[in-house]
Amino acid sequence: SPAPSPVAGGSGAVASKANEKYFLQRYMLFSRYDEGVRLDEEGWYSVTPEVLAAHIASRCACDLMVDAFTGVGGNAIQFAFSCERVIAIDLDAARLDIARHNAAVYGVADRVQWIHGDFFALAPSLKADVIFLSPPWGGPGYAEAEIFDMRTMMGGLDGAQILRDALGAAPNVAYFLPRNTD
Repeated sequence: SPAPSPVAGGSGAVASKANEKYFLQRYMLFSRYDEGVRLDEEGWYSVTPEVLAAHIASRCACDLMVDAFTGVGGNAIQFAFSCERVIAIDLDAARLDIARHNAAVYGVADRVQWIHGDFFALAPSLKADVIFLSPPWGGPGYAEAEIFDMRTMMGGLDGAQILRDALGAAPNVAYFLPRNTD
């Protein structure tokens, strides 16, 4: 039988023709893709590949982890395997629902507290062992820049301020940024 179309993925996820290369890498993003994993348009290019998310989670194993920019849940799922408790935060309620659904596919949704909210508003009241930061990088175009400036290229977010806010809430911060970051 033919492979699923990049426009209508096997799990009901939708990818545009522009995201076809990400669709072809779907099993690198989520090994359980065919079991019902969902992605939105941004999720195709912004989710951390599963093997890398698992590695980050093993390095950040702790009692209480906060995933400050959860997106479609790739990192939160892996943190749920390595940490006692995970708090997953996202501004976008629809993306948080996708993350919760994906965590259920992996059998870990009950190990995560899902918060629809703004990390910056919540940060002063958070206390965690580790905060994981993977804020929006401004889309796939970041790779075209010779140097990714975390203060100016994050779609209106100041990457240095994000770090300061996280350090106010946890003694340990893991910050996932493009390799061309200055």
